[in-house]
Amino acid sequence: MPHGYTVIHPHCSRLGDAPRRMSQTPAPPLRGPTPSSRTIPSGDVQAVDGMPSCHLSYPYLKMVNKFSEVLRDSALDLAPYEDLYRWFHAHPELSCQELKTSEKIAEHLSQLDAFEIHTKIGGHGLTGVLRNGPGKTILLRADMDALPVKELTGLPYASTVTMQDATGLERPVMHACGHDMHVTCLLAAAETLVKIRDSWSGTLIVLFQPDEERGGGAQAMVDDGLYSKVPIPDIVLGQHVMRLRAGSVGLRPSTIMAAADSMRVTVFGRGGHGSLPHQTVDPALLAAHIVVRLQSIVSREVDPSDLAVVTVGSLQAGQTENIIADRAEIGLDFRTVKLETREQIISAIKRIVEAECMASGSPKPPIFAPTRRFPPTNNDNDLTSKLATSFESHFENFDGDTPRTNVSEDFSTLATCKDLPSCFWFIGGIDPEIWDKAQRGDSDTEEIAGNHSALFAPVIQPTMRAGVDALCLGALTFLRE
Repeated sequence: MPHGYTVIHPHCSRLGDAPRRMSQTPAPPLRGPTPSSRTIPSGDVQAVDGMPSCHLSYPYLKMVNKFSEVLRDSALDLAPYEDLYRWFHAHPELSCQELKTSEKIAEHLSQLDAFEIHTKIGGHGLTGVLRNGPGKTILLRADMDALPVKELTGLPYASTVTMQDATGLERPVMHACGHDMHVTCLLAAAETLVKIRDSWSGTLIVLFQPDEERGGGAQAMVDDGLYSKVPIPDIVLGQHVMRLRAGSVGLRPSTIMAAADSMRVTVFGRGGHGSLPHQTVDPALLAAHIVVRLQSIVSREVDPSDLAVVTVGSLQAGQTENIIADRAEIGLDFRTVKLETREQIISAIKRIVEAECMASGSPKPPIFAPTRRFPPTNNDNDLTSKLATSFESHFENFDGDTPRTNVSEDFSTLATCKDLPSCFWFIGGIDPEIWDKAQRGDSDTEEIAGNHSALFAPVIQPTMRAGVDALCLGALTFLRE
């Protein structure tokens, strides 16, 4: 088309803006024009200040529509995958113990007869590599571990599994974060991309990661030689089911998920009888002062325009009522977006704890033991712009500026370890009828069970269809024929 060709593009919708009912099949590739348009130079997707533009060149729009049409015409019957999802949901496994899950995945991939399969990477991690001619190498990732939660959904396929956790305790286990949906969507996407391999060229890697919940799985796979076993990708992509309307897809440039750190702080006192407190240094009182003082970090030390959360999740001191213990343990979690804010909070925690120990006459210096660390999930702006164009042309309910969340992931480690661009998006999992009722004011969306709840269970459709299509479109956006 000539330079300056005018393109009219669909309106960018928000996930919460009067969402329409999704069917179990993909929406038509274009929803129709908006009342306004503007002339732009031809070329690739345009972006302003890192935000994807709703205007794009005619050749690019044509390509995007082609892939959307191919997906619609080649859509799998997902009934077998719905059964597979129920199996994964009923057979959850804790972090670092995902043996049966990984075996089931490998069995399914081998049946596709197209992938070079690598297993036991970083524990129970595995990959499938599909080489389909020249072009870019795209990695699609899904996590597969479950949580120590007793399921209360009442579903006919609800988990009754128990397993020993890392400490040796027998715990109920549940897929309370949707990783069963992630795995199933990626397997269905893998079959779809095999089915339409004549429509694209390049190399596809599907990666199934263990131990996301504890934040170590991605790094474990990297440390175990992931990128010596599979080609180093040009782009890393992933998704997560969230407490959003099922069938919806949400994306944003820059940071989409915060960093998360956890630590255990041990402070020391001098134990004794509860009737003789003057002969002791009470670690419970010391810990109480620390807990209160920590609340001032975000409210009084962090720039109000920045994002930060500091949470005391556990406090343990002593075992009985009439004995003053000799130590207390404080479990901390804090979330940040900027790395400099993270360092500021760590410094403030140490300063406060050490000062309160000194003020209380603690006989020993405190011990700070990091327990988990999740990096921030930062979306590459150029990738986000291109993906927004693809998603917007295909999904009826797409949000290109979905709100950032304080929930955290270790997904980005797969990219940052090799300085690769990456992008991560959300798919909704809440029954549209329940979501729409809450949106009308009949209830509160915050009361709908979300990730890590014993009641969280994504409605199978249209969640799965949206997740499969999003992964396929994500890959096809960069695997051009």
